[in-house]
Amino acid sequence: MEPLVADGAFAGVPEQQEAKRLLEAALADGDAHAFLFHGPAGIGKTAAALALAGALLGDPRRVEERTHPDLRVVEPLGEMIRIDAIRELHHDLHLRPFESDRRVYLILGAHLLNEDAADALLKDLEEPPLYATIVLVADELGPLPETIRSRCQLVPFRRLSERAVRAWLAEHAPELNEDEALALARVAGGRLDRARRLVDPEVRERREAIVAAARGAYLDPAFDPAEASRALLDAISLAGRIAKDGEEQVVAGLDLSAREAEQRVKRVQRGAEREELLAQLEELSAWYRDLVVVAAGAESAAIHADRLDDLRADVALDLGHTPETAAALVRQAWRSAEEFNVNVGLWLDALFVQIRRAFA
Repeated sequence: MEPLVADGAFAGVPEQQEAKRLLEAALADGDAHAFLFHGPAGIGKTAAALALAGALLGDPRRVEERTHPDLRVVEPLGEMIRIDAIRELHHDLHLRPFESDRRVYLILGAHLLNEDAADALLKDLEEPPLYATIVLVADELGPLPETIRSRCQLVPFRRLSERAVRAWLAEHAPELNEDEALALARVAGGRLDRARRLVDPEVRERREAIVAAARGAYLDPAFDPAEASRALLDAISLAGRIAKDGEEQVVAGLDLSAREAEQRVKRVQRGAEREELLAQLEELSAWYRDLVVVAAGAESAAIHADRLDDLRADVALDLGHTPETAAALVRQAWRSAEEFNVNVGLWLDALFVQIRRAFA
């Protein structure tokens, strides 16, 4: 099979120079059979996977639209990728290409492969047909068995620089002033999916509610932890409903069974709710961190660059070391949310009670 040349295939993927070098070398050598893209969500992994498929199949437009007959995309249904989806892939894998001289298989959300699905996929990774390229896209490596990792070329993706996120904001939200753009770029934490979320006017209003809750814990003598918790819960619920409505429109145009459609919608809704929760906790922690930063005279490092006047006023209250304690409480809560299936309402109530006690 003749070597392929990327020829600018990844120009639309911001930064990620290490990943691009690996992929361009693989394309040039013609050694493109099994890859594992890994790194946080929202940093360009799926865009790079589609760009790689477009280069391999010679038709980036139809690949981007996911209409190329030699492209197959596998995504989770419900909370995982089950063995049935991998069995279908296995059957498809041994069909000759329709148009191109290759076939490309993208497994998105590969960290959600269940044990049976991972075992079944391993057999295809061990001896794929020469015309097949399998690309796994995972937000984390931990859940994937070492046997799968060892049979793929690992392609690491990193969080984007603040400069890259600001460039994206300048293009997609030119109405932001300099301080607002800087603050949103820092809150996004190197993720374009977060930046996309943050420029939504409704989300910007929800950010105000989070900052109000963070400040209320030390400014408001009548601070009610349950009320602060409800403000965050309302935002989580709204994010879930918006995602649910959007995904219902998507699945309406797909050939899915009623059960598959329902599972897909539920997965997207739960994912949006979880992402909203984690983003809120990061924002809450960032506010308390900024109090420490401003108190130390390092204002240029503040995440909330658009709220420096409020931060200065709050620091003048002489809060001592309590903001550090509050930030640590939120970080611990964030880790718990990542690792455990918690009752979000009760759990947020408890978090705000702890923060209030710390400041009291």
